[in-house]
Amino acid sequence: MSDGISIDALGQAVGDFGSHEKLGFDLGAYVGDLAFEEDSGSEDISLEGLQQELEECESDEVVANILSSGAKLREYAKGVENNLRKVELDSIEDYIKESDNLVSLHDQIHDCDSILSQMETLLSGFQEEIGSISSDIKILQEKSMDMGLRLKNRRVAESKLAKFVEDIIVPPKMIDVIVDGEVNEEYIRTLEILSKKLKFVAADPAVKSSKALKDVEPELEKLRQKAISKVYDFIVQKLIALRKPKTNIQILQQSVLLKYKYIISFLKEHGKEVFMDVRAAYIDTMNKVLSAHFRAYIQALEKLQLDIATAYDLIGVETRSAGLFSRAREPLKNRSAVFALGERIKIIKEIDQPALIPHIAEASSLKYPYEVLFRSLHKLLMDTATSEYIFCDDFFGEESIFYEIFAGPFSVIDEHFNPVLTNCFDAIGLMLMIRIIHHHQLIMSRRRIPCLDSYLDKVNISLWPRFKMVFDSHISSLRDANIKTLWEDDVHPHYVMRRYAEFTASFIHLNVEYGDGQLDINLERLRMAVDVLILKLAKLFPKSKQQIVFLINNYDMTIAVLKEAGPEGGKIQMHFEELLKSNTSLFVEELLVEHFSDLIKFVKSRASEDSSSNPERSITVAEVDPLVKDFGSRWKTAIELMHKDIITSFSNFLCGMEILRAALTQLLLYYTRLTDCIKKIPGGSGLNKDLVSIQSIMFEIRKYSKTF
Repeated sequence: MSDGISIDALGQAVGDFGSHEKLGFDLGAYVGDLAFEEDSGSEDISLEGLQQELEECESDEVVANILSSGAKLREYAKGVENNLRKVELDSIEDYIKESDNLVSLHDQIHDCDSILSQMETLLSGFQEEIGSISSDIKILQEKSMDMGLRLKNRRVAESKLAKFVEDIIVPPKMIDVIVDGEVNEEYIRTLEILSKKLKFVAADPAVKSSKALKDVEPELEKLRQKAISKVYDFIVQKLIALRKPKTNIQILQQSVLLKYKYIISFLKEHGKEVFMDVRAAYIDTMNKVLSAHFRAYIQALEKLQLDIATAYDLIGVETRSAGLFSRAREPLKNRSAVFALGERIKIIKEIDQPALIPHIAEASSLKYPYEVLFRSLHKLLMDTATSEYIFCDDFFGEESIFYEIFAGPFSVIDEHFNPVLTNCFDAIGLMLMIRIIHHHQLIMSRRRIPCLDSYLDKVNISLWPRFKMVFDSHISSLRDANIKTLWEDDVHPHYVMRRYAEFTASFIHLNVEYGDGQLDINLERLRMAVDVLILKLAKLFPKSKQQIVFLINNYDMTIAVLKEAGPEGGKIQMHFEELLKSNTSLFVEELLVEHFSDLIKFVKSRASEDSSSNPERSITVAEVDPLVKDFGSRWKTAIELMHKDIITSFSNFLCGMEILRAALTQLLLYYTRLTDCIKKIPGGSGLNKDLVSIQSIMFEIRKYSKTF
């Protein structure tokens, strides 16, 4: 043991104690006398620092008790020493009593020590073996990681090699399909595989340096050329089918060609020259086919055209006039379609209806204004263009090909439309065509198909100048009209004014939803021209009353026609309403003067005079007595004559009744002023017996009012 006495020595000592006990061992002899002896060297003990230690011990309870009791320290120390010696001897005796147990404990400890020594040896061996195993495990781990890395690299290499082999190898089945197979869905899938191999060979630099490519590349090139040749022949055959008469092009495109659109992609990637040939062949085919279809459709439509107007069909042209070389024409006032919109407005509501089928319409002997044919032609154009534009984008992947295809159909339509437009004198038809183009632009916008934008803009731009020219011709016809040939001795509405009203109402109706400011300006110019003309015609009547009646009839008719076009009226309607109002007031005065001239003259001149300022000019009973008697004797007859006059003068009964009521109301005002004047005349009460009561006149007015 490391701490002092070893276990063997301790055991030996315990054994000795045991033997001594058996021999009558004397403990006192062995440990010596317990008497306390002074240390002979105590005198040499240094007392330095004693005082400090005593001071420190003052706080100790035992020391304090000793000091307080006054006992001597030496005696106290000797007593403590004896007590300790006694305790020590008691402990030794206890130890000796337990010697057998200690010997047994010693033996056990010795055996344990021996076992532990063996365990130590064994564990040391284990430690060495474990260290060796740990080293082996580390080596194995390193080998395992190395093997894993090699395996991963080999797998990557195997994967790349397998993909390389898969991409570059040319399977026999693929060769058989490309060379001998029919062009079908399987052929398309094989083309996709061939395309991948061709792209792989061309794109990967590592492949170009491989030996395998030298064997495969010639075969791939042969397959590419064979595939291109075969699909070219196939597509050309399909294009030839498009040229067959009565072929539904859209169905053939959707159900046949689109199923093989990958062929076009293959040609575009691996046979650019052949692709351009196919592209050119398709453009040429569709250009000719569509051009022929539109040409045939236009020729069929031309048989259905109904002529509406000629260069002479103008507002201000006299119905009976005819040029030296002009055809004999029926009166324009019976050809309402020239100036009245009528049922022609339906074309706007039917804007998206299917195009006309010419042979059906021809079989029914139907004829249509040109705007109907125009809408039908452009409806067919929109539907055909939409289908072709979507197909070209889907099949060829190019939108531009559409414009090359439709160069022919556009040219065919222009060849037809340009001469038609040049010879068109139908202003309403031209405006209808402008509105049709506007709606067609909206339809194409909703479809999100921009292919006709430039074409429709071009047509719209060509329509407006022609419309302006025809419209200006109508204005010029009013400004340059021959008044003498136009004038008819009839106060009823003039046919020129009726044409104007219907013509203007047509354009107001066509402008309700569009708010075209340029059209409003042209209508205002037309209104000013007709105002001048109608006044010139009115002045040809010899009597003022006839002139007014003529103007009232024309203005009233114009207002009635304009109201049918739009309930809101507008500036033009308001203008004619003001003219009607002012001329009605003039006519009422003319009519009353004709029957009650003396009464009106008196009321206007004398009844308003102030007699107090000029007594010599005061009104007398003798002056008004003839007026009262004259009115009382014939006022009912005069009103009846006025009623008949109005009935015969005004073509519009309601307008005539309004004028009659206005005249009677004005007559009542004049007579009321007369009766008021009589009340102020000295002796005027004597005339009361001859005066007609206001109630009687009111009753008569109400009697005529019931006819409204």
